[in-house]
Amino acid sequence: MNPFNRRTAIRIAAVSTLLAAIASPLAWFSSQESEEESIVALAMEESRHLLDFNKAVSLEGDDARQHAELAAKDIANGLFDIAEIYSRDGLKLAEAMTEEGAKVEALLPKHGKPQYAEASYESLHVEGDRWVLRVFVPLKEVGKSAISGYFEGVRVVPEWQKAQIFSNSLIYALMVGLASLFCGAALYPVMVHLSADNERKAREVLDSHISMMEALGRAIAKRDSDTGAHNYRVAWIASCIAGEMGLLGKEMQSLIAGSFLHDVGKIGIPDAILLKPGKLDEAEFAIMRTHVQQGEEIVRGMGWLDGAHEVVAGHHEKWNGTGYPRQLAGEAIPLAARIFAVADVFDALCSKRPYKEPMGFEAAMAILEKDTGSHFDPRVMAVFQPMARAVFDRLAGCDEEQVRVLLQGRVRFHFGM
Repeated sequence: MNPFNRRTAIRIAAVSTLLAAIASPLAWFSSQESEEESIVALAMEESRHLLDFNKAVSLEGDDARQHAELAAKDIANGLFDIAEIYSRDGLKLAEAMTEEGAKVEALLPKHGKPQYAEASYESLHVEGDRWVLRVFVPLKEVGKSAISGYFEGVRVVPEWQKAQIFSNSLIYALMVGLASLFCGAALYPVMVHLSADNERKAREVLDSHISMMEALGRAIAKRDSDTGAHNYRVAWIASCIAGEMGLLGKEMQSLIAGSFLHDVGKIGIPDAILLKPGKLDEAEFAIMRTHVQQGEEIVRGMGWLDGAHEVVAGHHEKWNGTGYPRQLAGEAIPLAARIFAVADVFDALCSKRPYKEPMGFEAAMAILEKDTGSHFDPRVMAVFQPMARAVFDRLAGCDEEQVRVLLQGRVRFHFGM
């Protein structure tokens, strides 16, 4: 499992577990409340049926108490353990209870005369383990809105019903918890697939960008009567130095792109000057220097190539401020440009060109060491010197394709391909 998939799995698992931990208790309480309300609703409906004035009793007249007592006894033998019936004035007309109801009656809170207009209930726990539901129902004759009396009933929830409610609530909570976990498990392969697809497309885009960078670099090299090998070599050397100095991520990516495209501005230099076999005069050299500014204009604002700007703009600056085009000095020169300057001069000295033979390692290093502090950043040189011999030996005899493969390994590592 790659790092992204591992992180995705951990995050989805954490979120799913958190959701399960939150949703399961909520489902538990919701189920308990639903079961409780179902019991109460059934009890209220039963009481209304038994007290339907068109069918059973009337709470008015001389026989009101007798009718109420009969109704109370019927109700107490059904869903309720205590049944109390009151007149519209709040006078208790009848009370009946079961043996279980008698045990809890004294433990219940006392209420005054009933005055409620809507049915309601309360859930109580008495003596720790007894669960009591107490309902309050205003009584109305069918078709009339006036209250004719009141019914108050108490149901002591039996153990079997409590066990059933507990079991139902537990199953419901477990189902919700498992659903949260299964949802996370189902999301993981979808997220991995989408991520892999997105990563593939990103690699394709990045690969096309790098191919464009290579093509542009080779085109400039060809114009300069050179192969693209120099661009590959200096980009590889610069990335090796930068790696030792701790550059990573965008800084390294910008350095590699800038190293490869450092002379892109030469596309605007006339052939008569660019390809002149002899030494340039002052006017010609002034025109040649404009390749830096033209290179800046080419890479500036080109999305991911914009990071190449530091090397393109600063690769001819010198540590002592005698370079061009801005005569920057010391750390005012971007670090990427200071690193590239060492790589560029080292490769130029050690490589064969149409107008010169390659210089030996010791001779090339002697020139770099002599110019340290004037042309080159001493800190960059201090990093490069211990690794210079290994770099020289690694590049010795490499053709363009071989050095391209070398750089490709660095590109794939630092660009995450």
